[in-house]
Amino acid sequence: MPSLKDLKNRIGSVKNTRKITKAMQMVAAAKLRRAQDAAEAARPYADRMSAVMAGLTANAAGSETAPRLLSGTGSDQKQLLVVMTSERGLAGGFNSSIVKLARQYAERLRGEGKDVTILTVGKKGREQLKRDYGSHLIHHVDLSEVKRVGYDNARDIADEVLSRFEAGDYDVATIFYNRFESVISQVPTARQVIPAEVPEGAEDAAGASSLYDYEPGEEAILADLLPRSVATQIFAALLENAASEQGARMTAMDNATRNAGDMIDRLTTEYNRSRQAAITKELIEIISGAEAL
Repeated sequence: MPSLKDLKNRIGSVKNTRKITKAMQMVAAAKLRRAQDAAEAARPYADRMSAVMAGLTANAAGSETAPRLLSGTGSDQKQLLVVMTSERGLAGGFNSSIVKLARQYAERLRGEGKDVTILTVGKKGREQLKRDYGSHLIHHVDLSEVKRVGYDNARDIADEVLSRFEAGDYDVATIFYNRFESVISQVPTARQVIPAEVPEGAEDAAGASSLYDYEPGEEAILADLLPRSVATQIFAALLENAASEQGARMTAMDNATRNAGDMIDRLTTEYNRSRQAAITKELIEIISGAEAL
C-alpha cells in the first residue's frame, strides 16, 4: 500500500499534468479557430477550380494530345502515396488514422502486384511508416519550422510530386490527409491528384463549356491549369489537416484533463482514507498504552 508521502507526491504530479494539458487544450482551441477559418475559406476556391477543370477535362480527356497529367502514362503499375501528417504528437488518433488508411491502401496495391513508393509530409507519418515501409520511402517534407502553412509550402510539395511524374518515377499519385468536419470528427481521406480525375457532372460542364471559344485552346490552358490544380489540392489538404490536427489535439487534451481530474479525486480519496486509518491506528496505540499503565 502506498505511503501517505507517496500518495501526496502522486497527487501533486497529476495536478501539474492537468495544468499542462489544460494549457495545451486552450492553445489548441485558439489555433483551431484560425485553422478552421483558413480551411473553410479555401474550400470555395478549390471547388471553383474543380468546376472550371470539369468542362475542360471532359472535353480533352479523350484527345490523343491531352496533357499527360490528364491522360496519364497509360499504366497504373507505379503508385506514389503522399501521406500528410503532423510534426507533433499529442493529438489523439489524428496521425494514426491517416497512416492506417495509407497502409490499407498500400497493402491493397501491393496485393495487386503494384509498385508502391511513399512521400511523407510531417514527421509523425514518417516515424510510423519507416519500420514497415522504410525501403518504399523516397522523399520527406519537413514542415517543423513552418508556423502557418501557406500556398508556397503546397507549391514546393507539388513541384516535387510533378518533377517525379515527369521523370517517370510513378504513374498515379494519391494524397492522404484528414478532412475537417468538427472538433470531434476528422475524416481520413484519399484523393487521386495525378492523373487528374474527371469530376462528377463533368459532362454537363463540358456541354456548357462548348458555348465558349478558348484561346489559345483548351489543351494549352489545361497544360497550365493542371499543375496549378495539383498544388491547389495539396494546399487544401494541408489546410484541412491543420484544422483537423488542432481539433484532435483539443479533444485529446480535454480528455486528458478530465482523466487527470478523475485520478486526482481517486488519489485524494485514497489519501484521506489512508490518513484516517493512520490516525485511528495511532489513537488505538495511545489508548492501549494508557490502559496498560
